[in-house]
Amino acid sequence: MTDTAPSTPNLASTARGLTYDVVVVGGGAAGLSTAASILKRRGGITLAIIEPSGSHFYQPGWTLVGGGVFRQSQTRRSEKKLIPPGADWVQAAATGFEPEANLVHLSNGSSIRYEVLVVATGLTLDWDAIEGLGETLGRNGVTSNYRYDLAPYTWQMVQTLGRGNAVFTQPPMPIKCAGAPQKAMYLACDAWRRRGLADNINVSFHTATPGLFGVKEFVPPLMDYINRYHIDLCLKSNLTKVDGKGRIATFENVAQDGSKTTSEVEFDMLHVVPPQRAPDVIRNSTLAGEGGWVSVDPATLRHTKFANVFALGDVAGTSNAKTAAAVRVQAPVVAVNVLATLDHKPAVADYDGYGACPLTVERGKIVLAEFAYGGKLAPTLPTWLLNGRKPTHLAWFLKEWVMPVLYWDGMLRGHELMVAPHKIGTPR
Repeated sequence: MTDTAPSTPNLASTARGLTYDVVVVGGGAAGLSTAASILKRRGGITLAIIEPSGSHFYQPGWTLVGGGVFRQSQTRRSEKKLIPPGADWVQAAATGFEPEANLVHLSNGSSIRYEVLVVATGLTLDWDAIEGLGETLGRNGVTSNYRYDLAPYTWQMVQTLGRGNAVFTQPPMPIKCAGAPQKAMYLACDAWRRRGLADNINVSFHTATPGLFGVKEFVPPLMDYINRYHIDLCLKSNLTKVDGKGRIATFENVAQDGSKTTSEVEFDMLHVVPPQRAPDVIRNSTLAGEGGWVSVDPATLRHTKFANVFALGDVAGTSNAKTAAAVRVQAPVVAVNVLATLDHKPAVADYDGYGACPLTVERGKIVLAEFAYGGKLAPTLPTWLLNGRKPTHLAWFLKEWVMPVLYWDGMLRGHELMVAPHKIGTPR
């Protein structure tokens, strides 16, 4: 698949001296959705999207690729075809920010000036933080659904493993889609159960977190599947080293009293989720706050220091779940607040921290966890239709058939079905 696009804005943009009303840094789910929402509301403004990649990926689909449900190609499309009408695509990476001067510096040596900046760079998967991991990914039974090229290898391993040890890991928070480490495991266990191999494969889940899931209401149904699949649940156990050739995974374990020990676990299959952090270009800028994430007000998503800067998606320093579902709600909020800023008015919409995690506990059933700031349950549909605390076929149908369409043809195009921005000061 070959994607082509101009590396600099079109002539009209060049004539403006690379100055835009709005500059969006990042052409992923957050950046494209926000840009499309802004332009649908006010088509006359000038807007640039800074994104170096020629391909766009539907990352929530990689779980289903690794589970043998989706084809790899279903999760990739041309970035050029997703740029909303009226936007200029600058195919370069941001290399620095000067918010005091309203400037973004680019990898092609140029700079762009803005009236309002939207930061949607996503996060960085830190594969190198685990010793030995990089050199063995994609072979020796080591895989991850967190990479487009590796998700098919996950399914290959599930299909070919007949006996032995299958180890699944989760790093310290925050990570994007915190349920994804478990999703890979449950779908693998279900596949082995269907083939009559459950008794031949020892499955363990090593998570650096102190609990199975961050919202307590969803722990009981997940524990039911932990027990059903006879999974050895290892809490506060963090992967630190991988010996691919020797098939040994090394973990740091934290006891109740805080003491730390090291353990080695043999594996025949190892599904790894890497530690995750804010991109260096953000961490090293004046936009960064705690942990290196963009410092924003959790409600308006406006920067805490620079009034004409907003951030959303994985890079925002907010406590919500880092999921595409969160972006779908955040984008309209940022869009209307950006336009208010252009009009020299205060923010008009706020975000309640909504996020969702469709936990694929078996093929055909999902526990649909939906929650807002503070772990408050936030179901979209009435519980009589879809009870998120139980595994349901309806949630699976939404995951497999509805959500991809909603993503490609809905949110990325600025269509805001059931996510109208909430106006500040009005009841929810």
